[in-house]
Amino acid sequence: MTESSEHTPHVFRSLSERLEAWEIAGIDTTPVHGGLHRARVRYAEFGLDHLLPLDRVLVGAESKRPGAWGGFHHPNQGYRHMQMAAVITMYGVMERATPADPGLAMLDVVRAYAHDSLHYGSARRYVLVGSRVMRTQYGINWRRPDGRSYSAADPQDATHTRNLGVVMEGACDREARRITRYVASRYGITSPGSPDDPGWWAYRDVTGQLGDTENPGDLGARIGGEAGGYVAALCRYENGVNHRYERWLADFGAGELEDLHDLVVAAIVSGDAIRLCRWLDERHGPGAFAGMFQAGGYLAAPPQGAAL
Repeated sequence: MTESSEHTPHVFRSLSERLEAWEIAGIDTTPVHGGLHRARVRYAEFGLDHLLPLDRVLVGAESKRPGAWGGFHHPNQGYRHMQMAAVITMYGVMERATPADPGLAMLDVVRAYAHDSLHYGSARRYVLVGSRVMRTQYGINWRRPDGRSYSAADPQDATHTRNLGVVMEGACDREARRITRYVASRYGITSPGSPDDPGWWAYRDVTGQLGDTENPGDLGARIGGEAGGYVAALCRYENGVNHRYERWLADFGAGELEDLHDLVVAAIVSGDAIRLCRWLDERHGPGAFAGMFQAGGYLAAPPQGAAL
């Protein structure tokens, strides 16, 4: 697997190998195993019986880059749909082989694994376009063979979403953080006490307990280095994905947020949006799903000269 320059200094090992090495070093990995079990039980409710194999999850640590800082928001990590594998990094200081904050590192692994397992389990369809393989369906999002996406990108300053990519990402992370929050409570993993500590922000992030509008101000600069950049990145993700998804649930599922969320996740896994569309139609009128998400011109004839 070819990785970008952000990953070149890191040593990657499979999640099963990392867990074994951490256990040998005296790290309690029970929260990870508990989280994986919780994810299997929860996702089976949506018809997802096979989660990411542990040898398809590559965990980076032992970095040769001074000051390297890992975790869920490390640049260019996550699920790779063509390789059907996930690339993640150990939370915190990456220059060592074992985590400096084992509790937070275990929670971060649970969140990343649960999140990427939903991406792994999402319905998808591929077609050949000339000599290229193109993904034309991913969960409840579609793309024409000429590259047009079913839904348009949100404006950069939007506080809500009408983009299916954001909805699916938010739904996957909502599930992952629900599982991680359970693990933190079950195993007594608590937060560092000071907002000047990047772990204070990371704990609230992995457990889904950040505030309504996250703005770290100059905190990233005060913390400095990659740790400060990590805090800024997690706040951008929170504002750009999770808050927008929660706003969408509130706007269209008032009083029934959990029912709407469950329908979204079930549709992502099956690739069948009929029940979700029917639910929205009953509450917001016929064609509600398309009215929310379909980009203008999506069903029009392909642009002249477009590759098909």
